[in-house]
Amino acid sequence: MTAARARWQWRLVAADGSDVERPGSPVFLARFEAEQWLGEHWRALAAQGVHRAVLQNDGTELSPGVELPAG
Repeated sequence: MTAARARWQWRLVAADGSDVERPGSPVFLARFEAEQWLGEHWRALAAQGVHRAVLQNDGTELSPGVELPAG
């Protein structure tokens, strides 16, 4: 039996506090990959209405999140 690997994903939040469904975050097997993805895509996410990104590990939020500057 193999051990389950942690799953990392971003919860994307609009300025009003609601979850942004589209675009969505992929699921990553490593925290580094999740952070790298956000670093590469934050401008496009902000342009699509994402105000904040909250990193989750297997559904548990790890911090208040990262605010994405507008435009």
